[in-house]
Amino acid sequence: MEVKLLSHTPEPERVVATAARLCYAPQAAAEVWSGFTPDKQQEFIGKLASYGLFSPFEHVVFTFAIAGVSRALSHQLVRHRIASYSQRSQRYINEAAFAVVVPPTVAADPAAREEFARIIGQIQDGYNRLTALGIPKEDARYLLPNACQTQLIMTMNARSLLHFFSLRCCRRAQWEIRELAWKIRREVFKVAPLLFREAGPACLSQGKCSEGAMTCGQPYKREDVNTEH
Repeated sequence: MEVKLLSHTPEPERVVATAARLCYAPQAAAEVWSGFTPDKQQEFIGKLASYGLFSPFEHVVFTFAIAGVSRALSHQLVRHRIASYSQRSQRYINEAAFAVVVPPTVAADPAAREEFARIIGQIQDGYNRLTALGIPKEDARYLLPNACQTQLIMTMNARSLLHFFSLRCCRRAQWEIRELAWKIRREVFKVAPLLFREAGPACLSQGKCSEGAMTCGQPYKREDVNTEH
């Protein structure tokens, strides 16, 4: 899996602080902007988070290139609807030699790994036989598995990212999208640490588990984020 932050709103923390402060300031936006030093940004954004005021976070966006993930993951990812996605098309791209994502449980079991590879080989052969018969790629793709690798571009604002992290960084999230969530969190933390310093599963960001009776019983600690992720 590869995650690369392609671009983001310049000075994202200053943008958020300015947008929030403008609502209550008599000054013009340009004056509010110029008055926000890094220290003032830190103090103000901390207050916003503590009050649960996240609408100003929507003014900054981050665009990522994501590769080496499965269609099983992308089907989950696009459920986060306040975002924009552009995904590699199986309708137009020839998948004659498609790569796959192998789940860790399968990779760790020699017999399961062999069976997985055998079935994937059969699917690949079937796809190639159909296209050789003149079946359009858009119809031959109906054979392709969830394991088939894909790549996409995703753009999401900071508020949506915080929500995404609260759900997908959780230990109960499916393993592949959980790995993606932590990789994305690392990327955004590099460029906007004030916005994302509390980002993570609900047990971290909200101080309590949101899974109810389905809790894993192993809440993250702050040191877990710093060492494991």
